[in-house]
Amino acid sequence: MSSPKAGASDNPWLVLAIISCALLPIGIDMTVLNVALPRLTQELGATNADKLWMVNAYSLVMAGLLPGFGALADKIGHRTILLVGMSVFGLSSLVAAFSPNPGVLIVARGVLAIGAAMMLPATISIVRLVFLEDQERATAIGIWGGVWSGSAALGPILGGLLLSQFWWGSVFLINVPLVIVTFMLTLRFIPHLPGNAAQHWDFVTSAFLTVSLIGLLYALKGVLKVDTHWIEVAIALGAGLVFGWLFLRRQSLQPSPLVDFGLFRNPRFSAGVGIAFVATFGVMGLQYVISQELQLVRGLSPLAAGLFALPLAIASFVSGLVAGRYMLGVGIGRMMSLTVAATAIGFVAYRFTGHLAPIGLELTVLALIGFGAGGAMAVASTAIMISAPEEQAGMAGSIESISYELGGTMGVAILGSVLGSVYARSFSPPAEADLPPESWASLEQAIASAQDLSPDLTEQVADAGRTAYLDGVSASLTLASVVILLLFCALLMVRRKTTRVIGL
Repeated sequence: MSSPKAGASDNPWLVLAIISCALLPIGIDMTVLNVALPRLTQELGATNADKLWMVNAYSLVMAGLLPGFGALADKIGHRTILLVGMSVFGLSSLVAAFSPNPGVLIVARGVLAIGAAMMLPATISIVRLVFLEDQERATAIGIWGGVWSGSAALGPILGGLLLSQFWWGSVFLINVPLVIVTFMLTLRFIPHLPGNAAQHWDFVTSAFLTVSLIGLLYALKGVLKVDTHWIEVAIALGAGLVFGWLFLRRQSLQPSPLVDFGLFRNPRFSAGVGIAFVATFGVMGLQYVISQELQLVRGLSPLAAGLFALPLAIASFVSGLVAGRYMLGVGIGRMMSLTVAATAIGFVAYRFTGHLAPIGLELTVLALIGFGAGGAMAVASTAIMISAPEEQAGMAGSIESISYELGGTMGVAILGSVLGSVYARSFSPPAEADLPPESWASLEQAIASAQDLSPDLTEQVADAGRTAYLDGVSASLTLASVVILLLFCALLMVRRKTTRVIGL
């Protein structure tokens, strides 16, 4: 690849501002549906499975395509792939906004993911290449991480604001003007960074990885269901494993790999990937779970439920700025441990307080989670990008992005499935209510099924449903807390064994 100096910007901070604008809708769309799901369920007739796929189609397809588009960006140039991605993202946002049924919306979310998969690694790679001084580069990548985590936390807030005034499609339509403005600014101010024409790119390899990830996640979701269909699980698992093997085999025959697993020999790189995955797993899963709980159990409006996430979003963004500014002075490894510790403390505290705590304390704990996770994502991004050579910036950016996207997908799928499973097992309505079987599938369906009963019986069903739902919330938060605590313990072990390598 040409030296970054050949296309470096006279004002890299302006480039970072434009990149941040491109990054915002990608992160927002990961979580914006959380507060819209109850309304989507009613207006589109979405089932519980539809809801999870509306959320997961975006992150899962993106994760599968990221390696291919990361390599393509290294080949043809990061600005070029960013511009194409914005075009796809904007057009698919229009389709999603006017989807007539769940199936069309799920497909539109998948196409949105194609555009996002082009954009996401290009944004971090451009930041990596236009900032030439180590401290400025670390600060810029930290800001990138803060914008990314903050935008994901901003999704429920923006969704709530839009749903309070407009129809559900507005959560997608808002992307269009932002994409158009960012597209024009990119053409005008972001320099052309020529790629490496010798870099190999293979769509089939990327497609194999996409199918593998979808199959494996479908199998995992199926296992977590109450009514597990083992034949479907076996088929999905088999497809995931077969296509995963095909991906590895085909990649080994290519002139250059889509994913250079040699990068993981660097402990700092591997730690960054692990932190990015687990932090996003926890935060995305938490947002999915509590946004549903706030509306279905506490009866809050989508706007109020979205505003609940404001402390998390603000703290996440601020933490990214702080981590980016000070991580080189404190030490990347030490900053990793500190931010993950703060995240773990926040999750454990929320698990044992949550809806039972005064609202001020609950919002404070959410802010602590946001501050820890935002800082963790920022330091993880920096660790990944500075540990890879410049000619593999796109590949490193795609691996980093996969960590975020797959972590978010798994967080929603696993914590959402645990929530639904525990709810179904705990739901004990009065026998005389004689509810249909679908009432055990979700709290919304239980409440809807009880509407024709007497007022007293309807309230008993609703109370039983809310109690069971809170049991599911507690189980989900317990699992998230355990995962993050395990990550913290793993980091402590890595610190003892590789102090010199990861800069502690």
